[in-house]
Amino acid sequence: MPPSKPQPESQSQPQSKSQPSVFCKGYADAYDLLYTDKDYEAECDMIEGVFRRYGDGAIKTILDLGCGTGNHSIPLAKRGYEVTGVDISPDMLAHAEKKSNSIFSSQPQPVFIQGDVRTVDLSRQFDAVLMMFAVLGYQTTNDDALAALHTVRRHLKRGGLFVCDVWYGPAVLTIRPSERVKVIPTAEGKIIRATSGNLDTFRHICEVQYHVLQINGKQVLSESEEKHTMRYFFPQELCFFLSQVNLETLGLFDFKEMGRAPTDQDWNVICIGRG
Repeated sequence: MPPSKPQPESQSQPQSKSQPSVFCKGYADAYDLLYTDKDYEAECDMIEGVFRRYGDGAIKTILDLGCGTGNHSIPLAKRGYEVTGVDISPDMLAHAEKKSNSIFSSQPQPVFIQGDVRTVDLSRQFDAVLMMFAVLGYQTTNDDALAALHTVRRHLKRGGLFVCDVWYGPAVLTIRPSERVKVIPTAEGKIIRATSGNLDTFRHICEVQYHVLQINGKQVLSESEEKHTMRYFFPQELCFFLSQVNLETLGLFDFKEMGRAPTDQDWNVICIGRG
């Protein structure tokens, strides 16, 4: 994978409908430190830009599917939105709750709920639904991708906005995965994450192997390994999936430059739909 490409935020494709196979405790405990260089505030700026450009009326309520440790939910709640975050990983949600409780005092804080994005039903609808940090890519089969998008449609008000980012197939096949090592200094020592990936071009899949070490001096405090199976998408494929759940595709853009059509050098793209 390219050196600047961040790895996806939590919504695992679990081995079962109730238990996650990735984003377990070891990885969840290191997660926020691993992504200290990811500019979530800028991404929330981008999301609000989508709201202004495509929104039909005021957007007040947001459902954040695959919310992970709350790195989009919390800033958006601080900006005045009513946010509900859903994630399958209890370990990721524990960190989200802890951060949220330490930040919010007077204003309403996000509500975090454990659930599978393929099946969760909150019995209400929202002005906008998010699936950020490649959440949709964890739904690796057609049935799972459609199930997750049905969840989006079920929770989206008429005329509401759907915003997600995915790995862009033309770029994945051009750049291709590579082995990388990331070292993050901490107060006690450092975290080392090694990643490697393999492509299955028939299934549009990239299997990413993570090896994470937390080190204090010469002592290894914890060690964890996870395999994340990620799907990458092509433009007409995305439009077709959205159409199957009655979502209108409004745009597909480079993740860092709203309005610019993606190229085979843009690993991440933003997809915008309307209910």
